Amino acid sequence: EVRLVESGGGMVEPGGSLRLGCAASGFTFGSFYMTWVRQAPGKELEWVSTISPVSTSSYADSVKGRFTVSRDNDKNMLYLQLTRLEIEDTAMYFCARGFREQLFERGQGTQVTVSS
Repeated sequence: EVRLVESGGGMVEPGGSLRLGCAASGFTFGSFYMTWVRQAPGKELEWVSTISPVSTSSYADSVKGRFTVSRDNDKNMLYLQLTRLEIEDTAMYFCARGFREQLFERGQGTQVTVSS
């Protein structure tokens, strides 16, 4: 059974930072593209970032230069470093197995709230 468990969310002030983690199990993690998506209240799911099995990454324009995705294939872990956070980044963040919008499964999510 594929399992994805996110962690690391919280409340921060604008300009702050957070590091999200995603523990993966039930599949050969190192063989798959992994993706972060987010959903703000009342909005559709939004693609944030994707990382290849060999750590080639891509980002949505809205987060490029502020967020950094990484992975540890030995530990079956996916990460998303969030810096220079903006109020508009407030959302539930999900990790997912798959490439950009072509997702197989996603986790339960971790809430990021940016507020002064």
